[in-house]
Amino acid sequence: MNLDQVIYGNAVSAWLVAAGVLVLAASVLWVVQRYVLRGFSRFATTTQTRVDDLVAHVLKKTKFWLTLVVAIFAASLSLSLDPQIALVLRRAAAIAIVLQGGIWISAAITSWVEGFVRRMAADADAVTTVSALSFVGRLVVWTVVTLLILDNLGIEVTALLTGLGIGGIAVALAAQSILGDLFASLSIVLDRPFALGDFLEVDGYKGSVQQIGLKTTRLRSLGGEELIVGNNDLLDSRIRNLGRMADRRASFTVGVTYETPRALLTQIPSWIETLVKAQEHTRFDRSHLVEFGPYSIDFETVFHMTVPDHATYMNAQEAVKLGLHERFEQEGVEFAYPTQVVYSAPQKAPR
Repeated sequence: MNLDQVIYGNAVSAWLVAAGVLVLAASVLWVVQRYVLRGFSRFATTTQTRVDDLVAHVLKKTKFWLTLVVAIFAASLSLSLDPQIALVLRRAAAIAIVLQGGIWISAAITSWVEGFVRRMAADADAVTTVSALSFVGRLVVWTVVTLLILDNLGIEVTALLTGLGIGGIAVALAAQSILGDLFASLSIVLDRPFALGDFLEVDGYKGSVQQIGLKTTRLRSLGGEELIVGNNDLLDSRIRNLGRMADRRASFTVGVTYETPRALLTQIPSWIETLVKAQEHTRFDRSHLVEFGPYSIDFETVFHMTVPDHATYMNAQEAVKLGLHERFEQEGVEFAYPTQVVYSAPQKAPR
């Protein structure tokens, strides 16, 4: 065969080079997809990090027929083709790249959501929120992919984009509150300022978290009623998460009368320390005479509960105060209460 013979505007040697490039590219793609990616997927399962699992899941979604289209376009670059045929191949390659990119991004979103669902299986509200937001994310991705494909097909999308932009602005303005709560819900799920079961104090209201929804968070107050707060308003407030206390600081002040002997005054802090240390889950901090008040000598005591449970704290505080009352009775020390002593001078007899 004469390699210089021209067939459809190209020498036979040029066609052979293009065919060789196509076969080589297709073979490499097939080997990479069948063996390299499978080996990487097996390796990813043996590691602790989740990044390689995400990469493996994304690469497994590589479509051989799409990469083959790109390989055909690459092989055609060595040929002199009719401009219309070259344009078709170029557009086909661009569409294949866009489609593959959309598949990879959608797979990455899906993989991340699946990992989140496995880690947060006990938190049904967080799973629901993330699943809904992942759907919105994939919808946006495929909307962009569709517009890029239409643009590569030669369809004018400027007017469509303008219409979508104006419509999007109108929708965003109309649903500003809803979108704010939606993104606040995502922030709660990802940042985790609180979780189901945590006891919160928000703007003077207290309650345990019952549900974290797409728009609102529901709290169960101490009185039993349900408090419904918008997610955006909730994050804009100062939240005290009492459910995540590592320990609880407790303090109280007790006052005794001025008639109490100094010898007993010096012993009161040690009495209180003994009573505090006798309780479970307590850590004594200090007890001091802090003030000579208007009608009492005041002692301030500070201790810590090593568990955050409120009932345990109340039981310990009650036991300490009852024990101190008993000790005061035994030692003859009197608690002070508001009193006022009036001294009157004797009147002189008139002349």
